[in-house]
Formats: sequence, structure tokens, C-alpha cells
Amino acid sequence: MRLSASLTLSAAAFFGSVFADAVPFERLNKNDSLLLILDLQEGLYNLGRDFDPTLYRDNMITHAAIGQAFDIPVVMTTSSQSGPNGPLPQEILDMYPDAPLIMRQGEVDAWDNADFRAAVQAANKSQIIVAGLVTDVCTTFLALSLRAEGYSVWANIEASGTTTALIRDISNDRMQQAGVHVVSMFSIVCDLMRDWRNTPGAAELIPWFDRYYPAYGYVARSHRAAVENGTVIPGEAELPS
Repeated sequence: MRLSASLTLSAAAFFGSVFADAVPFERLNKNDSLLLILDLQEGLYNLGRDFDPTLYRDNMITHAAIGQAFDIPVVMTTSSQSGPNGPLPQEILDMYPDAPLIMRQGEVDAWDNADFRAAVQAANKSQIIVAGLVTDVCTTFLALSLRAEGYSVWANIEASGTTTALIRDISNDRMQQAGVHVVSMFSIVCDLMRDWRNTPGAAELIPWFDRYYPAYGYVARSHRAAVENGTVIPGEAELPS
């Protein structure tokens, strides 16, 4: 009994210490958010092997398009783009011709670059949304640096990529332990929207989803088709409502 009680107390102390350090729930606010496009470069893209390559390419573009959907400021940065890392995709550059683009010449952690730090600070936002290549270096190093500076950080897991699932998972764990919100793209967009009746809301974002997130876009398409053209076929009437 004494051993059992001791183990129970030890377990309680352990879980108490874990939950005491948990990061409080925080919601994204579109008026206090900054979108970072971090090293999503055409050369580095080839290291994103923990994801289907076509889907991952689409996720990179979708991450960039979040800034347009919510009219939030964007800062872009690249690492040694004149070498094998390459430039950002032209589709992303075309979205933000006037946004800051900091071309780092050697710094691995973007926060070590004075121009990048200045661009982030000039945006005067406390909530940072980021995705980068590769997850374990570019995304993780910057996310931890931002946390150390007091920023809240949302890491888009679908638009960050690395060489293996193992490396992805331990890197996401490392960020979470530092209080980084490791989330999906759909989570980010819905948190920024808050309510389908808002602006942007259903009217603006359903077409956006159809272009960038067809998993939901086709939900809306099927509903429209059912309303406009659909009839109940034999057997459907027996389904539970």
C-alpha cells in the first residue's frame, strides 16, 4: 500500500508539473498577426520528403495565400538563394510584389539577420504564422527564437517540410515544448476567420477554399449541387438524418 501510494503521489507530482508548464489557450487575431514565408525555396523544396510532393507544393502556395485572404502583413526571406537553395516560387513572389523580401547570405536562423528582425519588428504584431523548409532547421530555429523574444508562434505543419517523418515529428515536439502552436492550415484559417458570418467569411473564403483547399471546396460544391439539382434516390430516404 505504501508503495502504491508513493507511486500515486509521484505520478500526480509529475503530471502536475507538466500541466503547470502548459501554454495557455490563445486564439489567432487577424488584426495582430504576421505571416512569414520562410525559405520555401525551389531548391530546398526537394528536401520536403515527409509529404507527397505535389500536395506539399500546393501547401506552400496555400500558406502564402493566407496573407491575401485576411489582408495581413507578410515578410518573406530566403537563405543563400543564389546557390542551390534557389528562389521562392514565382507564384508566391507575384502575390506580394511590395512585401519585404530579405535575402540572407549565410544566417541559418533567420532571426540572426538584422534586416529580417527589423522587418518583423516593424510589422508590430505579436502573433506570428510561419512555415519553412526545412522543419527541423529553418522553421524550428526561428520559431524558438521568436518564442524567446516573447512572440506567440503558429507553425503550419502542412507547409513545413523535411527529409523524414521521424525528423518532422521530433522537430514538431521540440517546438511544442517551447510553446509553439503546431497546427494545420485549416486550423489557422478557421481561427483567423472565427465565424462564417464575418468578413472575410463564407462569401470570401468558400471560393478561396475551392482554389487552395479543395477538400472543403468540394464539400461546398456538393452541397450546392444537391440544393440546385439533387433529388433523393431510392435507399437514401432510409438513411438516418
